[in-house]
Amino acid sequence: VLIASRNPPAAGRFKFRATDLSQRGAAEELAAWAGELDILVNNAGAIPGGDLLRVDEDSWRRAWDLKMFGYINLTRQVYARMKARKSGVIVNILGNAGEKLDASYIAGSTANAGLMAFTRTLGGASHADGVRVVGINPGPVATDRLKSLFRQRAEAKLGDPERYPELFAGMSFARPAAPEEIAWAVAF
Repeated sequence: VLIASRNPPAAGRFKFRATDLSQRGAAEELAAWAGELDILVNNAGAIPGGDLLRVDEDSWRRAWDLKMFGYINLTRQVYARMKARKSGVIVNILGNAGEKLDASYIAGSTANAGLMAFTRTLGGASHADGVRVVGINPGPVATDRLKSLFRQRAEAKLGDPERYPELFAGMSFARPAAPEEIAWAVAF
C-alpha cells in the first residue's frame, strides 16, 4: 500500500510520500515513485466554502489546482501505464455538491461537477483499454474540512459557529458519514 498526501498520515503498514498535487510536475514525480499500480484512489478536498463574491480568484485556483487538476494529472500518469498492460482500476472520490449544487459552495460544486463529468467520460471509454474508472460520490463526510464549512454556515445562519451540529439534522441519519464508511465503499 502506498499513500501520498501533503501531511504524514497516522502510523501504518504502508509506504508514504509527502507531496502536493497542486504543484506542477508533482503528479509525474508521484507516479514515477509509485511505479506500477493496480488501483489508484484519488481523494482530495480543501475547496473553500463561499459564494461567487466571497471566493477570490487565488483561492479558487489553489483549490482547483489540487482537486481538479490533481485528479486529472495523476490519472493521466497512472492511466497510461494501466492501459499499456490492459489492467487497473481508478477510483475518484467526488463530492455530492457536484450533484446537489450549492451557491454557498460554488467553487466546490463546480469542481465536483467537472470531476463527475471527467470520471463518467473516461470511465465510459476506459473498458476498451482494460481499465475501470469509477467514482464514489459521498454526501457529507465528518472531516475537519466539513466541520469548518459547517461552522461558517452556523455562524451565518445561527450566529454561533459552535452550533454547527444542529445543521446536521437534515442529513440522512441526522449525521455526516464517517470516513471509514467511504473507505469501506472504496475497498468493495
